[in-house]
Amino acid sequence: MKTSVLGLGNPILGDDSVGMGVAGEIKKQIEDENVDIKEASVGGLGILDLIQGYDKVIIIDSIQTKDGRPGQLYKLEPSDFKETIHLSSPHDVNFATAIALGRKLKMKMPEVIDIYAVGIKGDITFTEECTPDVSRAIPKIVAKILAEEFG
Repeated sequence: MKTSVLGLGNPILGDDSVGMGVAGEIKKQIEDENVDIKEASVGGLGILDLIQGYDKVIIIDSIQTKDGRPGQLYKLEPSDFKETIHLSSPHDVNFATAIALGRKLKMKMPEVIDIYAVGIKGDITFTEECTPDVSRAIPKIVAKILAEEFG
């Protein structure tokens, strides 16, 4: 099964880079010609270029929730974003809309998309470092994803 691990975020906005950091750590532990590990700062339609052609995609990104705590891991599926589908402008589409559009355009979309979201406190501080709570959580998150996805 051709698999992509995709760490998303912005490398200069502190905790927003956690997806990239987790993907980087996974890359150190996986040597499989059927697994591509990438880090990217894209969203919307840009994500389609990164996920098409794979059988399975594992996306890792940050999330801010009302009651969550920094470093908390959530496992989501594309259906969790179903209610957010909209197309107000082709320049500004969310994840669910991009996936729906890719399928409608008959692109080779992954059959399996697993999404791991890491709780963060904020994503507006300019720094290349994650906060201590998020940094401490990264090894546990990497271990959990490796166990669940590559068992």
